[in-house]
Amino acid sequence: MDSPRYDNIWDAIEDTSESAENMKLRSELMMALSEHLERSRLNAAQAARVFGVTQPRITDLMRGKITLFSLDSLVSMATAAGLHVEIHVRELKAA
Repeated sequence: MDSPRYDNIWDAIEDTSESAENMKLRSELMMALSEHLERSRLNAAQAARVFGVTQPRITDLMRGKITLFSLDSLVSMATAAGLHVEIHVRELKAA
């Protein structure tokens, strides 16, 4: 018996494809924001001011607490940080 194969972890652990897509986008944004913070060498207090959020919110971001963030809030934080967010939509390949 063959186990199902998944392209990424979200496809394996989320109940629906819609939820998996949402989590993929959120994780990409969170990684981009975390990398931006590391490159810019901002501490949590400075990042909170730039992103327009609280310092505990930055801590949650850096710890990868993905369930605490919506796509909307992550896009807002990225924009506040001076990042440009793009979404590319394409049709799924037939299985």
